[in-house]
Amino acid sequence: MYKIKLVPDNTAVPFLKYRMIAFILSAVLILGSIGAFLTFGFNKGIDFEGGILIEVGTETAPDIADMRGSLGGLGLGQVALQTFGSDTDILIRVQRQEGDASAQQDAVEVIKQQLATDFGDEISYRRVEFVGPTVSEELVIAATEAVIVAVLAMLVYIWLRFEWHYSVGAVVALVHDVILTIGMFAITRIEFNLASVAAILTIVGYSINDTVVVYDRIRENFRRYKKLSVAELINLSINETLTRTVMTSVTTLLALVALYIFGGEVIRGFATAMIFGVVVGTYSSIFVAAPVLLHIGLTHQKEEEDGFAGAERADGDAEEKG
Repeated sequence: MYKIKLVPDNTAVPFLKYRMIAFILSAVLILGSIGAFLTFGFNKGIDFEGGILIEVGTETAPDIADMRGSLGGLGLGQVALQTFGSDTDILIRVQRQEGDASAQQDAVEVIKQQLATDFGDEISYRRVEFVGPTVSEELVIAATEAVIVAVLAMLVYIWLRFEWHYSVGAVVALVHDVILTIGMFAITRIEFNLASVAAILTIVGYSINDTVVVYDRIRENFRRYKKLSVAELINLSINETLTRTVMTSVTTLLALVALYIFGGEVIRGFATAMIFGVVVGTYSSIFVAAPVLLHIGLTHQKEEEDGFAGAERADGDAEEKG
């Protein structure tokens, strides 16, 4: 039976040969992302800007796209709709209006009039709330803390799983991915909301998973190939894991593209961020996380000092006794 191979067997691509080009490219992208964020900032959604929350119920399941288009034409700014519980329960979120509480109430009345025109007696109102800037500020702080804690937790994990050289390389790659994703949000003006924070945290997990696979192979090859230089060994390890890396990325992208096309407007921003993050995470695992080890002093001697050689001798003694 014919099998599809995205990557040939026994590849020998000289990845480390291009590491300086990759480093320069990454540095330019990072500076550009920081510049875009400082210049444009995020296109913050209702989660972070505050706004109006209206929970409504209908007798029959409405067409969410038609309802979104109807309310979006009222000139109230960002309008987000989603179902919850059942298809007849809809949560409507509208961005905070300029002005005081009366301005928010006026917007609510405009929305109610439009819904009455579209649905008549079928519509019922379960809840009307206003999320102020104080709550939104708390969400911003909580989201920032979540990303920072995730990166620090990954650093500790890699430090315990491998050694400090690897943890530095992993965190450099993670920070690289997070900054580029933030830059993508700033440049594309995709709405930044809590789903976007979830996407960034998911990207962090995906990226570290790819990086750990490469790092595991590097440590295995330190035991196998004593005479290879560190550069040759790292390059060999990247090539040996290349098939797995590419296959994982492609299958993940297939699912994300399906979400982007068929998932609707609500999930499209999340899917876009994830598609970008998978591509960037794959790139950083190959061209950032692994090459960084070469520049922070990882050597055969360092591996032996970390007890790797001692473990090998212990295995040999056990085999002799057996």
